[in-house]
Amino acid sequence: PLDSHSPSRIPPNSSEPNTLSGKKKEAAGMRLARAAPLLVRTAATAATADLAAALKAGDALRSRPRRFTEDDVAAYAGVSGDRNPVHLDDAFARGAGGFQSGRVVHGMLVASLFPALIASHFPGAVYASQSLKFSAPVYVGDEVVAQVQALQIKAAGARHIVKFATKCFTDDEETLAIDGEAIAFLPTLKLCTEAIE
Repeated sequence: PLDSHSPSRIPPNSSEPNTLSGKKKEAAGMRLARAAPLLVRTAATAATADLAAALKAGDALRSRPRRFTEDDVAAYAGVSGDRNPVHLDDAFARGAGGFQSGRVVHGMLVASLFPALIASHFPGAVYASQSLKFSAPVYVGDEVVAQVQALQIKAAGARHIVKFATKCFTDDEETLAIDGEAIAFLPTLKLCTEAIE
């Protein structure tokens, strides 16, 4: 079982780790440990962490590893209507698609891990926007880990507007597959300890 109250460290990679200029952190500086807690604290936020596990700028949440199967890709193709053969036909993906390892998972299916991760820890969260850069393909059967890191938090009445850095990693969490930013409205900053992923 993962303990969401245990602080851990993200190696510092810039002089401003909790600002927008700190978003240039690369996968090498954000390596993730499999047994690490769901809530990751930076050195700055670990010092002020309380037992209620309230989200602070610089904190990161990560998902458990997820493997997308052939059935997942087929179901997404059916629901979305995206039947591009690079997702469904291995020979086409290798040949015309140029993907040496075969079929690739729909990028938007992989990116769906971000709102799922946020909502599982903050029930009632409303996803407002997402920017994405697809840096490397995710192949059917690859293990993926998603991470969201709070960059900015602003109170808005009874809710909180949070800007997150969003990243997905493959290859034992060494390859950055998706990079981006999201904005979500959270009803609370208190981390749900009964998060289901």
